Amino acid sequence: MSRDKTVSNGVIHNAIAPGTQITGSIIAEKDFRIDGNIDGDIVCQGKVVVGRQGYVKGRMACINAEIVGQVDGKIQASEILTLRATAVVQGEIKISTLIVEPNALFNGTCEMFRKDAPAE
Repeated sequence: MSRDKTVSNGVIHNAIAPGTQITGSIIAEKDFRIDGNIDGDIVCQGKVVVGRQGYVKGRMACINAEIVGQVDGKIQASEILTLRATAVVQGEIKISTLIVEPNALFNGTCEMFRKDAPAE
């Protein structure tokens, strides 16, 4: 009796293409790239990249995030949030490490925490 085998090269990710519009919540276990429009919440156990044409309106919770496009809402990244030069972020961010390139726009509040801080 033979068994089917699935071979993975370790590069598994999700993507929303330009021109795609989604309304609702997204839950992903792997990295996620957004080049379309999302109106809703995103929970990701990996890295979320909002591409140059990407737009997110809602809450985003992830390990790492890289914003090249636009986010209107709340971002919570347990490790690193990177705002590239073309990023436009409005809302709240709660992060461990923040990297902001020149010309990135951020309007809102920022709360930072130490990743290795003891639990209260």
